[in-house]
Order: sequence, then structure tokens, then C-alpha cells
Amino acid sequence: MTQPLLLVLDLTGTFVFGLNGALTAVRAARLDVVGVLTLGVITALGGGITRDVLIGAIPPAAFTDWRYLALALGGSAVAFVLSRRLDALGTPILVLDAVGLSVFAVIGAAKALEFGLGAAPAVLLGAVTAVGGGTIRDTLVRQVPTVLHSELYAIPALVAAGLTVAAVGAGVYGLPAALGAAAVCFVVRMIGVRFHLHAPGPPGAGHPGNEHEHEHERDDDERS
Repeated sequence: MTQPLLLVLDLTGTFVFGLNGALTAVRAARLDVVGVLTLGVITALGGGITRDVLIGAIPPAAFTDWRYLALALGGSAVAFVLSRRLDALGTPILVLDAVGLSVFAVIGAAKALEFGLGAAPAVLLGAVTAVGGGTIRDTLVRQVPTVLHSELYAIPALVAAGLTVAAVGAGVYGLPAALGAAAVCFVVRMIGVRFHLHAPGPPGAGHPGNEHEHEHERDDDERS
């Protein structure tokens, strides 16, 4: 995290994950301000905290650098106050969310390697950093986690983490390699969103993502 650009992207991802997490909380459950802010912060910081605890980076970075908690709370507060107006900004928020996913995966894998983990655990923890917070949030609101049924989400994170580990192993990891791995994740994620691509489901069964999309549509109709 010594590279200023990576730090800026990491902090931007934290803000957007807080924003997106709180928006999901507003839409999925009737929560008060404490509930919305809590779920937004969990979405933004949960993955990184989980990674740091698992690799022994105690206390986690989210607790030693005030900017992470401040940006997570800021994004959550914006979502709470402007939840209806932010619906019109769905595409920009989705793009920024993909940026956060990409950067978190790269930084998570690199940090795991710094603490002496092998290649496979580092790839796994890179993905956990990227999707862990959203998974915890969805579980708390009693939803199947987005990572298990949404358009290519965990797969791009795993790819970015894998590329990061490969770059470190080849001795070429640096800002260009980190940005390249994040760019691959971003492109794969956005292709999945654009063309509604999903990971393969069981033979003969419809993709679970479609069922959840219909459930969300019914929930929106009921609330309206």
C-alpha cells in the first residue's frame, strides 16, 4: 500500500462498498439508521478485517487507519440519506463497485503473501478481501450471498488475486502489475454485468441468479 494510486483506489473502494452495502440493506430489509450504517460498514470493511485476522495482522488495518472507517461510514450515510435518488446512479455505482472489487482482490492477495502465506491461500484471501464483506451483509439480512448467484463476481476476484500471486512469484510485482491484475478483474466483472453472464449451474436447472432477480422484483413491487 505504499503506492499512492493503489491507496486512493483502495479508499475509493471502501467508500463505494459502504455506499453499495447500505443501499442493499435499505432495499432488502426495513432497517433503521443504525442497521443501515452497520451493514454498510460491514460490507466495506468485513473482507479486509477477516483477512487480517486470518493472517495475524492484528489489529486489522481498518482499526489502525481512521480513513477506512470514516469512508465506510460516509458511504453508508450517503446511501441512507439519498437512497431514492441514488437509484438513478445505478450504473456509476456498479462501475465503482467493480473498481473496489478489483483493487481489494489485488491488495488482499499481496498482503497475504507479505505475511508468508503460500500461493493458494493468498489467492483465496484475495477473493475473501473482495467479497467477504458483502457475503457477511447478505447473510445478516437472510439472503443468499450475492457472490453465489450474481453475474461473475467471485471469479474475477479470484483471477485478479491469481495474477497478483503470479506476478509476485515472477518477481515483477509493482504498480503496473497490480493495476494490470485489477484491470483484468474489472473487465471480466463488467462483461458479466453487461451480458448477464453467470458461472455454470447444475445441469438441467435454471441459474439461481434469475430466481433471485425475480424475488427482488417482487419485493420492490410489494414495497412500492
